[in-house]
Amino acid sequence: MEQKAFQDYYPDPLAHCYGCGRLNKFGHQIKSYWDGEESVCCFEPKPYHIAIPGYVYGGLLASLIDCHGTGTAAAAAYRAEKRAMDTEPAFRFLTASLHVDYLKPTPLGVTLEVRGRVQEVKGRKVVIEEWIVARGEITVRGEVVAVQVPDQLIEKLVHKVTKNRPRGF
Repeated sequence: MEQKAFQDYYPDPLAHCYGCGRLNKFGHQIKSYWDGEESVCCFEPKPYHIAIPGYVYGGLLASLIDCHGTGTAAAAAYRAEKRAMDTEPAFRFLTASLHVDYLKPTPLGVTLEVRGRVQEVKGRKVVIEEWIVARGEITVRGEVVAVQVPDQLIEKLVHKVTKNRPRGF
């Protein structure tokens, strides 16, 4: 049985994020999973994700930290409540704070491993420590403070997006 990614559990109307939305055909469509107590996501930057020849654009790296962090936050919230990720109400998190430290240039042409560790689950807030590994070396460290989207807002967005779905999505 193939394991589903955290992002595969997002309700369809809330699965359009450029970084992690499985329904955004133009986006990164990252996939995050548990690996013990850590979360992991693998991503291979395309040649157009270039900063300078041979290296990845920093905005992409921040996006990977951001979206892997919010996905991990959702998965952590389900874990904290001892619930399966396909149970209602659905958890969806947004970034309240994003901190990224670029430790060394990240090479293009290799698969990047984004890893996360839950630092805190407190009410509607989850803090995730993250790092990006390229060729066995940590090139980026980051932290995401994610906040749970209120149930009422999810219901409102689900109704609005379902009613006014953009073309091409």
